[in-house]
Amino acid sequence: MQVKSLSFRLLVSAGLVLAAFFALASVVLEQGFRESAEQALKEKLQVYVYSLLSAAELKNSGDLSMPANLPEPQFATPGSGLYGFIHSAKKNLVWRSPSAIGLNVTPPPELSAGNSAFLLAEHGRYALHYAVIWKNVVGVEREYIFTVTEDAQFVGNQVERFRETLRVWLLALGLVLIFIQLALLRWSIKPLRIIVKDLEAIEKGRKTHLDGDYATELDGLAGNLNAFINSERAHLERYRNALADLAHSLKTPLSILRGCAESFSVNKETVKEQIFRMDEIVEYQLQRAAAKGEHKTTGAVDLSLIIKKISASLGKVYIDKNISFDMAVPEQSLIYYDEGDLYEIAGNLMDNACKWCRSTVKVSVTLNARKGRRNFAVLLEIEDDGPGIPAGKLAEILKRGVRADENIHGHGIGMAVVYELVGLLGGLLEGKKSEALGGMKWSVYFA
Repeated sequence: MQVKSLSFRLLVSAGLVLAAFFALASVVLEQGFRESAEQALKEKLQVYVYSLLSAAELKNSGDLSMPANLPEPQFATPGSGLYGFIHSAKKNLVWRSPSAIGLNVTPPPELSAGNSAFLLAEHGRYALHYAVIWKNVVGVEREYIFTVTEDAQFVGNQVERFRETLRVWLLALGLVLIFIQLALLRWSIKPLRIIVKDLEAIEKGRKTHLDGDYATELDGLAGNLNAFINSERAHLERYRNALADLAHSLKTPLSILRGCAESFSVNKETVKEQIFRMDEIVEYQLQRAAAKGEHKTTGAVDLSLIIKKISASLGKVYIDKNISFDMAVPEQSLIYYDEGDLYEIAGNLMDNACKWCRSTVKVSVTLNARKGRRNFAVLLEIEDDGPGIPAGKLAEILKRGVRADENIHGHGIGMAVVYELVGLLGGLLEGKKSEALGGMKWSVYFA
């Protein structure tokens, strides 16, 4: 697994989170177990205190008497770890268990009768202090503090064993969770690996496009990549076709020029005609090859701004006609296309309208248009008040080299380029008679 891979980064991130969680869980569980063990010890010491209380006897003289045989055998064994003490109200030691011989006695805290205190005393011992007021049958009353202590080693050993067990289980659980996380991670990024393999297959020629059943989040990516792949293939295909057409188209003029080379003066006009024809062919092929015909995956172009720039330029070109531009264009109409393609489409259509109109050209842009069952982002409509084009000739002028009127100067490639570009862009081009102006009306639906 490479360091820069997403799998490695996600696995390391998950491992760090698990390590932090288990560390905190270990601290919390250990502290909870320690408190539980201390509470159990407190209850145990409480029982020992009650056993001392049951064994003690307050004599008529007011002295406290303890029997030689105590209820708990550990009190009678020196160094057993369980020790008992009785202090007077003035904290004077009244009695100590045989097990506490030789131990330093820590005075109890201030306590009122009936109250107890559970403390971790010096020398690593837990102590339970319990204050009582004792009154015998003759009415003598005394106040004592019963203290039972036990070495903290018992609690410490329990906590240590719990800590070791907890660490072993948490480590085992952590390793299991990491393996589960790794399996889930591989399952989660499987769609990415699938799309990478499909891209490699496309690169090696085994596939033409991304056609796998990808995750929902990757549908947009797959669609954009397919659009990019199709666009690049369309470019390459157009370049190949343009070069092939150029080579084929130049054959005839070159043959004619070769035949005229021996008597140039006699065939001067023929030579000029063929040179002009070759210039037309080269210009057309270059213009068609330069057209991109693609959707842009990022960034939007303002079609309204492009139309305004084109109308301003055409107004200067056809200044002698004093053309009136009727613009029904929104302030902004953003569309995800190449700016050069939009200039090519709108420029050719508006230039033809200006060329054929008498005095008026109408340009309108409609957002979110619908044609049949399809929804389109933008509808561009260009109309003029010229003579128009006969319905039977509409299909012909979309072919390269065909002009509506051979007497009008032009190469007959503008409408062919527009038709090709609109088709490559997934749009729709329609031509018919303008009901408003009487001339020609071109409608371009941009997907």
